[in-house]
Amino acid sequence: MAESLSPCSPRGQCQPSMGANTSSAGMDTNASSSVVGGSAWRGREPFSIFTVLILTLLVLLTVATFLWNLLVLATILRVKAFHRVPHNLVASTAVSDVLVAALVMPLSLVKELSAGRRWRLGRELCLVWVCFDVLCCTASIWNVTAIALDRYWSVTRQLQYTLLARRRISNVMIALTWLLSAAISLAPLLGWGETYSPEQERCQLSQDPSYTIVSTGGAFYLPLCVVLFVYWKIYKASKFHMGGRRRNAVVPLPEAAQNSSHLCTSRSL
Repeated sequence: MAESLSPCSPRGQCQPSMGANTSSAGMDTNASSSVVGGSAWRGREPFSIFTVLILTLLVLLTVATFLWNLLVLATILRVKAFHRVPHNLVASTAVSDVLVAALVMPLSLVKELSAGRRWRLGRELCLVWVCFDVLCCTASIWNVTAIALDRYWSVTRQLQYTLLARRRISNVMIALTWLLSAAISLAPLLGWGETYSPEQERCQLSQDPSYTIVSTGGAFYLPLCVVLFVYWKIYKASKFHMGGRRRNAVVPLPEAAQNSSHLCTSRSL
């Protein structure tokens, strides 16, 4: 009876008890959990001074973009003299930039702060983010193109491009700008490529080759070519008008010619 209660065998070799096994297992579990927790913390920890500085600048840029364009909109709405062309084109540009600062840039910051730059906000929010990114950026670029076209027609067609025609054409350009931007941004939602990968937790623009060609051409290269061509024509037209003014200007006579003309006038008298 005494031997059955003793933790040691008759040979003097002690056997570990159940309580010791439990306590050692608990210590191993705590040690392993502490190691895993430490490694996870070390995986999330590394924010260098350079990274913090870049993120701070991005936050300041987002806030400045939002406030600046909001101030532009408030000024155009409050001042009645700005309720005309080309300020409606400027207001359309400000609206697109406000939407970029309010909807696109904050989610981009969240993506940059996540580990491995992974998208952890779900498929629906990914589609909204990509859609508004393409929509607002494309609209902003085409609004700048519309402003360039308005300036070109104002310089080259001063008689035909009246105030009424200018207002109608500017409204048509604003409508076409947003319709084209919506068509490019909504195409991935209709099945033209995939923007979200749940396995890799990745959210990006559609990588379909045909969509990449169409969206890049329609949202960047085409308006870039239009702006460059239009401003080149504006430069040539301005240079032509300046040359015509110089040719038609009255050039004063030299002093010797003025003296001789005065002598001839006095002799004739």
